[in-house]
Amino acid sequence: MRIEETYVVGLAVRTTNENDQAAKDIPALWQRFFLENIAAGIPDKTGSELYCIYTDYEDDFTKPYTTILGCPVADLSQIPEGLTSHTIAAGDYTHFQAKGKLNEGIVYQEWTGIWNSGMQRAYGSDFEIYGEKARDPENATVDIFISVPG
Repeated sequence: MRIEETYVVGLAVRTTNENDQAAKDIPALWQRFFLENIAAGIPDKTGSELYCIYTDYEDDFTKPYTTILGCPVADLSQIPEGLTSHTIAAGDYTHFQAKGKLNEGIVYQEWTGIWNSGMQRAYGSDFEIYGEKARDPENATVDIFISVPG
């Protein structure tokens, strides 16, 4: 499916899937995002959903990459101190959905399937959207978009 260019402002961490490092770094990023109420300080939000972006891959998903947790914004003219910005490029993406209980690792399970699928990936910006359907942690739907070669 085709995705239009999207701007996101949020917190970032450089991590890797090696030695389960991402399993520590990404939950810590989410915890800090909520504890510090980061979303409230992001100006010009275009929606209430959260984006979790995976980008700046050194090679493929087995090598270091950057994770950004943030909110979609109208433009990148106002980036609060301590936060970062990212532009999700317009392009072709494959859409997946993780459904079920968030605390049972539905999103990670979906990613495991993606990693093991052998699908051709562009390794541009891959991202999850936590929107209205993800608000009920017992019955959540999280949309996952994987950048693919055009």
